[in-house]
Amino acid sequence: MTASHFHKFKQNKRGFYSLILFTIILILSCSAELLSNNKPFLIRYAGNYYFPYVHEYPETTFGGDFETPADYRGSFILEKITAEPNFAVFPLNPHSYKSINYELGVPVPSPPSTSNFLGTDDRGRDVLARLLYGFRLSILFGFALTIISTIAGILIGAVMGYFGGKIDLFGQRLIEIWSSIPALYLLIIFATIFRPSIWLLLGLLSLFSWIGLSDYVRAEFLKSRNLDYVTAAKAMGVSNIVIMYRHLLPNGMTPVITFLPFSLSGAIIALTSLDFLGLGVPAPTPSLGELLAQGKANIGAWWISLSTFIVLVVTLVLLIFIGEALREAYDPRKK
Repeated sequence: MTASHFHKFKQNKRGFYSLILFTIILILSCSAELLSNNKPFLIRYAGNYYFPYVHEYPETTFGGDFETPADYRGSFILEKITAEPNFAVFPLNPHSYKSINYELGVPVPSPPSTSNFLGTDDRGRDVLARLLYGFRLSILFGFALTIISTIAGILIGAVMGYFGGKIDLFGQRLIEIWSSIPALYLLIIFATIFRPSIWLLLGLLSLFSWIGLSDYVRAEFLKSRNLDYVTAAKAMGVSNIVIMYRHLLPNGMTPVITFLPFSLSGAIIALTSLDFLGLGVPAPTPSLGELLAQGKANIGAWWISLSTFIVLVVTLVLLIFIGEALREAYDPRKK
């Protein structure tokens, strides 16, 4: 993005502030372990200092009877490490995405309370922690899928648009055949054969996510391949790869850049949908789609579905606003 493009992007206040807010949310989610964890930052016990984030301590270190890892939110250990003159410094939300609150006193899923700000799910796990970790997983998955699909879309679209002729015709027919394959059926088949994982989902979705972008890149290269400066470069003996990379690609990056936020939002929706259908990441991995499925299974637990719905809507709206601002910034008709 050049300085003029950034200046036009900044003039769109809605898109610019959406980018700032999205960046803040992304930074907070990437710091999930520091904001929400069932391990304290620091423990002072019997005159000694302990750092559970760095080292795992057995229960016997704090007066317990077993050599198993200490449960710092359990009533016994918690009373030991917080009794005077000892103290423990916990994160703002003292729950991890997989820790279970055994001190609820009410059936699960439990409503919001002072111990669980957004309530718990049907297994007694903190909803706020699972939202924070699940949002990070969705965003990182979306970035990875967007990067892979963008690179593949640029390469395939550039080759088809630049060379044209039989290569373009043959490539178009292959894309038509490939895009007609039902991706959901493939995911169902592979989910029954292999154990679902984030890498399997990333690989399968990458096989189809590049198709939309390749059409835009192909059109840009097809439009520019016969211009005078390209013909002059060919006459000077410049190789096709150099012409495509140095001369045509910078001019064809406008649809690529404006397409990125929408590609990212599509990747987030895809992962959420697969997790909702039970074809996504395995348990106990935190997931927005898994929380939506829990909200559907527990209609009375409104805090699960409502909080997840708000997170998804806010994320997608911010990405749409950013995409609209990028599209206006790269629009040559707007000065």
